[in-house]
Amino acid sequence: MTKGSPSIWKPTADPSPAILLQLQSELAMDEVFLRLLGQRGVRNLEEAKRFFKPSKEELHDAFLMKDMDRAVARIGKAISKEESLLIYGDYDVDGTTAVSLMAGFLEQHYKRFETYIPDRYKEGYGISKDGIDYAAGKGITLIIALDCGIKALDQVTYAKELGIDFIICDHHTPGPEIPEAEAVLDPKREDCPYPYKGLSGCGVGFKLCQALNQAWGKPHDSLWALSDLLALSIGADIVPMTGENRVLAYFGLEQINKAPSKGLAALLKQAGPAKGRLNISDLVFILAPRINAAGRLDHGQRAVDLLRGKNLELLIPIAAEIEQRNKERKDLDKKIASEALEQIKTKLPDDACSTVVFQKDWHKGVIGIVASRLIETYYRPTVILTQSGDLLAGSARSVADFNLYEALEDCQADLIQFGGHPAAAGMTLAPEQLEGFKKAFEASVAKRIKPHQKQLTLSYDLEVEASDLDAKFYRILQRFAPFGPGNMAPVLLCRGLLDNGSRLIGTDRKHLKLALVDPSSGICLDGIAFNAAHHLNTLQKEMPIAVLFHLELNVFRGAAKLQLRVLDLKEESELIKL
Repeated sequence: MTKGSPSIWKPTADPSPAILLQLQSELAMDEVFLRLLGQRGVRNLEEAKRFFKPSKEELHDAFLMKDMDRAVARIGKAISKEESLLIYGDYDVDGTTAVSLMAGFLEQHYKRFETYIPDRYKEGYGISKDGIDYAAGKGITLIIALDCGIKALDQVTYAKELGIDFIICDHHTPGPEIPEAEAVLDPKREDCPYPYKGLSGCGVGFKLCQALNQAWGKPHDSLWALSDLLALSIGADIVPMTGENRVLAYFGLEQINKAPSKGLAALLKQAGPAKGRLNISDLVFILAPRINAAGRLDHGQRAVDLLRGKNLELLIPIAAEIEQRNKERKDLDKKIASEALEQIKTKLPDDACSTVVFQKDWHKGVIGIVASRLIETYYRPTVILTQSGDLLAGSARSVADFNLYEALEDCQADLIQFGGHPAAAGMTLAPEQLEGFKKAFEASVAKRIKPHQKQLTLSYDLEVEASDLDAKFYRILQRFAPFGPGNMAPVLLCRGLLDNGSRLIGTDRKHLKLALVDPSSGICLDGIAFNAAHHLNTLQKEMPIAVLFHLELNVFRGAAKLQLRVLDLKEESELIKL
């Protein structure tokens, strides 16, 4: 919840009357749920069947992907000639799960390979010269790169000079040139006919394993046993939860709840007591930060060691080590966010359109997280900078619909390099460029940002009464899972509620434990609102309020109870004005 300008609430557009009538004629469901279906692009009974019951038969033929035949042939050749291989991936969740999945599949058929994760601070993102030199020193002749490599033109050329071939499995948008690798698998290539473009990096790796399985005439059961890693990558990398991703996530969740890999089981054990069936949100907020912490504060290879492990007892110490890194990451995150907020209060004008803050001793591994944290308080495009050797390194995050990348293009004269996406980016600059960059970024954002982008806008899918929120309602909502971009968890609006003893909780009393009552029915509702202590005053005015929330099941000490995960709240009179 942001503490700055009031948020704007708006309803999600309903499906057309014709689609709603079609759904009503074919499905025996309440209209509110048919509206949810229509909002998600479901138009008829057949599409509803596929939505509610994903099937492995919906997966596309992996050989539809450009260069897939070349990749399969090159790996087959490597195995027949007993070449040594290197499975290379990025240090984040998508990269480490991709490396672990590929290694887990390949080890069932071939043993002469190693895994490699670049050091975040010594080598940086993507394929490094150090990694290629390591491969050359080990006599490796084929590198399979996962979740990276689509722009590694020079690196692939350098490897070729050393007698090393590359197979690239990436999902990022290519540049104007494609690396001259043995095979380049990327559904976002303009010349790639693969029907689904939204795969994660791990998802592209999975498709390569699927193609190898098919070419070698092997059963798919062993491949699906690795799908828990794939579900984790899909959730953590925030790729669309539509089409093929939704099928893969659905079965990956089945796997993680039925028989998780030993490494994930060890990590879950460290995270605390089981709270029932895991969903995508649990993967994103429980598992993903812990795996990312290895790459941020230690080395991403530790995450691969964990995810590939087979002996739970041996993995517990690694999981404990990663858990400790995650605690350190949280402490750093909290400390840096506090220092950055103090800088904003004392050094930036209240009417600034952007946030740029710098401190030389901030940890490079967490500044991206802190940038996102700052936006929760000051809703504007944000850059966090720290010292990195003789230069400054930065991480930037944007607000909804504002193209951060274009704003940074305006600042090129005050940057050494930058890269990223409309929503997130990184940059490097010299210390003497800092003041110029601050001015250029503020000027660019001020010129480009629209009034509606200065306020957080929250969309809600359904308006409900307190009496609607029962176990049956919750069970039907859960049939719409797994949730993610393109199929977000339904946001609900409920009006006319009164405070019934809400209080602050947490060691720093930043969170709000809500106790609400609907005066018309007498129904009491429990809720939780994180980082929302500032709303306690609103509640204590004894005025009717409206809340936006997800409905969730809270399991505590073995007892399950529905609660509201509150996203925002307002006095009801304030909502009427908006």
